[in-house]
Amino acid sequence: MSTPNAPDAMQSQETAAPFMRVIKTYVLRAGRMGPGQTRAFEQFGAKFLLPFKNEKLDVAASFGRQAPLILEIGFGMGDATAKIAHTRLSDNFLCCEVHAPGVGALLKRCGEEGIGNIRIVQHDAIEVMDHMLGENSLDGVHIFFPDPWHKSRHHKRRLIQSPFVNRLALHIKQGGYLHLATDWQPYAEQMLQVLSAEPLIKNTATDPSGFAEKPSYRPLTKFENRGLKLGHGVWDLVFEKL
Repeated sequence: MSTPNAPDAMQSQETAAPFMRVIKTYVLRAGRMGPGQTRAFEQFGAKFLLPFKNEKLDVAASFGRQAPLILEIGFGMGDATAKIAHTRLSDNFLCCEVHAPGVGALLKRCGEEGIGNIRIVQHDAIEVMDHMLGENSLDGVHIFFPDPWHKSRHHKRRLIQSPFVNRLALHIKQGGYLHLATDWQPYAEQMLQVLSAEPLIKNTATDPSGFAEKPSYRPLTKFENRGLKLGHGVWDLVFEKL
C-alpha cells in the first residue's frame, strides 16, 4: 500500500512523440472535498495555483523571485511537500497533482502557514513539463511513493518506465537530480533497473545495493513510520543528470 504522497494518478496522455503514448501519469479517483479544502481554493487559489497553459512559464514572475526549481509529481495530500518547502526555503517547488482534495489540502497549508515557495498546477505533469517548462529547465524532480500497482498484470501502469524517465532526464539541467522513493521492494528494484539504464543520468548512491540513504530533507510520513515499526522497508533513489 502506498502512502498518501503517491500520485493519485496514472491516466494515459498522448504526446507528439509516438513512443510516449504508453506513458500513464495519472488516473482520476473519486474523492470528496472537505469544507476546509473547498475554502482553500477560494481563499488561496489565486496566489498558489497556476493555470495550465500551452506556453512557457515565467518562473520568476510566478514565484516572485529567481531560485532553483524543483518539480514534484503527485504530492497526494501535500504533507511531505509542505515540510520540504519549509526546510528548503531557497528553492522554488512546482507541484503537479490532479486530485482536487489533495490540491485543496496543500493550498490550505500554503495559505495558513505562509509557504511562499510552492506553486501548484492541477494538471498532468508530462504536459506541464513539455508545454510550460521545456528541456533543461529543472534543478530537481521529486516523485515519492507512486502507486506500485502490485498485481503483475498492472505493472504496465507503473509510472516509472523507461520512456517517462527519459523525458524527465531531458527536462533536468546538468547537475540536477531525480529523487524517487517507494515502500514496495519489487517496485524499488524495477525503478533502480530503469534509472540505471537511462544514459542521461547516473546513480549517486555509494551503497552496493544501488539505493541511496534517505536525504535529510525528505520527512518520514505517518504511513512510513508505521511501516518501519512493522519492519517494512523504504527505498530512496537519487540520480544526477550528466
